Amino acid sequence: MGAPGFWDSNDRAQKHIAKLNLLKRTVLPVVAFQRKVEDVDVMVELVGAASPAEQESNARELHATVEALVAEMDKLEITAFLSGQFDRNNAILSIQAGAGGTESCDWADMLLRMYSRWAERRGFAIDVQDVQVGDQAGITKATIFIKGENAYGYAKAERGVHRLVRISPFDANKRRHTSFCAVDVIAEIDQEVAIDVPDSDIRVDVYRSSGKGGQGVNTTDSAVRITHIPTGMVVVCQNERSQIKNRASAMSVLKARLYERKLDEQRSEMERFYGEKGEIGWGSQIRSYVLQPYQMVKDLRTGMTTSDTQGVLDGDIDRFIYAWLRSGSPRHRNKEIQMDE
Repeated sequence: MGAPGFWDSNDRAQKHIAKLNLLKRTVLPVVAFQRKVEDVDVMVELVGAASPAEQESNARELHATVEALVAEMDKLEITAFLSGQFDRNNAILSIQAGAGGTESCDWADMLLRMYSRWAERRGFAIDVQDVQVGDQAGITKATIFIKGENAYGYAKAERGVHRLVRISPFDANKRRHTSFCAVDVIAEIDQEVAIDVPDSDIRVDVYRSSGKGGQGVNTTDSAVRITHIPTGMVVVCQNERSQIKNRASAMSVLKARLYERKLDEQRSEMERFYGEKGEIGWGSQIRSYVLQPYQMVKDLRTGMTTSDTQGVLDGDIDRFIYAWLRSGSPRHRNKEIQMDE
């Protein structure tokens, strides 16, 4: 930064500063942790040299310090798993109601609330891009941007089918129902990654926004639907009053999905991304949320369980994300297999 001409190009300078800040956020916590470990070594010596009257109080202080270090080490370990190419990027999370009709639409709405609460807990910003309201209740589909450092690295653990078992609030006979929703997560692609989408490959439709409006949102043809003709992918954005802004957001999502599809084809792993979810129904879920006849949430990939169903539905899902990161994603496992071979 002190080199002559560093500020001649502001864009280039800002990129270097961003890289520097990233390295600082990665390295400095580890350096600080090492210093705390050294302090613990000194505390151990003091406990051993203290008088019998002081040893008990010093030992309690040492125990509390070590417990705090263990919790801090746990966080450092998790961040070490976020080493993927796009793990630090923003995330684009989509929810699709599956088998179960109105029940699934209501379940999709509950998942949208759960992920919104989770993002707020982590200090991430949320930008709702599109929400399609169900015929009777809930939503059929939703797409949101989750913006923050490592948003994709954490959120990618939620990709898959989620199953809910409960007494239906829509059933007059109070019977138990099972509902399914699919959650898809892709990374927002940096401008440095070039994805060429010719105009001849897309069809753009504009229409009047639906759902909650006001301020002119529902009075103009501002909503944009982009269809990628070769793949059949459809992206909708209607959260902005400006048709231009909605189109730009929709194109950003489309490019991100096309890039993920390209990576999937290169890896040829059936369980990755789209193939991992399979049918949105029985036998393909990654997590079950049972509210009746007992209270339990279980991740079928890692075996992580909890009876705090209300806490989970209020956004306390880090325990499942951490367990998945520790167990290793399919990509990491396949890399290890290739290295062993």
